[in-house]
Amino acid sequence: MSNIKHPFSNIAIIPARGGSKRIPRKNIKDFLGRPIIAYSIEAALESELFDEVMVSTDDEEIAEIARICGANVPFARSTENANDYATTVDVLLEVMEAYKSLNKAFEVGCCIYPTAPFISAETLRKAFKLFQSQNLDSVYPVQKFSFPPQRGVIFQENKLRWQSPENAQARSQDLTPLYHDAGQFYFFKTEKLIKNRSILTENTSGIVISEMDAHDIDNEEDWQVAEFKYRLKSKI
Repeated sequence: MSNIKHPFSNIAIIPARGGSKRIPRKNIKDFLGRPIIAYSIEAALESELFDEVMVSTDDEEIAEIARICGANVPFARSTENANDYATTVDVLLEVMEAYKSLNKAFEVGCCIYPTAPFISAETLRKAFKLFQSQNLDSVYPVQKFSFPPQRGVIFQENKLRWQSPENAQARSQDLTPLYHDAGQFYFFKTEKLIKNRSILTENTSGIVISEMDAHDIDNEEDWQVAEFKYRLKSKI
């Protein structure tokens, strides 16, 4: 921690609406004995990077659990931004505007997803250090695809075909490595977010994390695999 400068006013924003369809009550569902949102709140607080750790929610039960875990819930999310069509950026901009009405402003934001139990204070610090040292607009963790997408196949008329035939015989080591969003968090300059209405800009970079340090949870099967990985990683 000693080599991380903290000259700005930083906020961690954890967006956690109540209406989850595929996994009911997903954001506070029990994950190995704790509400899953607790892992995100704990990592944010432990990192000591933030002047404010808040949860944006429209749901009072989520708000109460968030407060118990140590986060602030200074205002409720609007109905407009609690539906299935609101984007992450919509929610972040609403949070910024609401704090502005409270005469509070933050130079750096970090959107942390509430269903990211593998997140750690160490990863947050590593990303923030990169964010500072390269004067980036934003930074987030990525993972390398375990199999080269360039050699993927598709179904055409119920038959398998190469998506990119030119890569059919290419060696994996000869293909450009591709990465995907790990789905954990994004650091961003708030002024850039407000101006561009986008987290990603031409001045965005990332940190690479391993397959064991994240798992995207979209359905019950994902949840079970994530718990298995977490037990294996944590030896519990």
